Amino acid sequence: MSVSRSRDVLGLLSFVLLCFGAAAASELVTAPAVTDWYEGLWKPPWTPPQWVFGPVWTVLYALMAVAGWLAWREGRSRVATLLFLLQLTLNAGWSWLFFGLRRPDLAFLGIAALFVAILATIVAFARVSRGAAVLLVPYLAWVGFGSMLNWAIWRMNAG
Repeated sequence: MSVSRSRDVLGLLSFVLLCFGAAAASELVTAPAVTDWYEGLWKPPWTPPQWVFGPVWTVLYALMAVAGWLAWREGRSRVATLLFLLQLTLNAGWSWLFFGLRRPDLAFLGIAALFVAILATIVAFARVSRGAAVLLVPYLAWVGFGSMLNWAIWRMNAG
């Protein structure tokens, strides 16, 4: 295997581990809170069934990993890489706010910041890799939907 090919494989593996590591960190607080707190909350009728979240997030984390790797391979934008890391940190942080602290109000602020960070990452990625930017669009859409769900849960359970 050539050095370039080895670098590509290691780079992709690193992004996969980074993204799924963020997922694992989120799951530490999400899993216990789902059964003993989240199930008891008032939720809008358009809330997806609980079994939908795992498969959707698995696909989204895989898309994020490939997108991050594609942009990183271009090696032309430190800003794009930093924005990617910021959105991934905000992603994990949302779970800690919503499920860990059980604060949908603070989590809404966190998910709003996450939405903006994903949008900024897409713009930055588009400058170095159109494919990387496109791969983040489903993630942006899901977080947009999640923002509305977070808002509704917060409002329905306030007070």
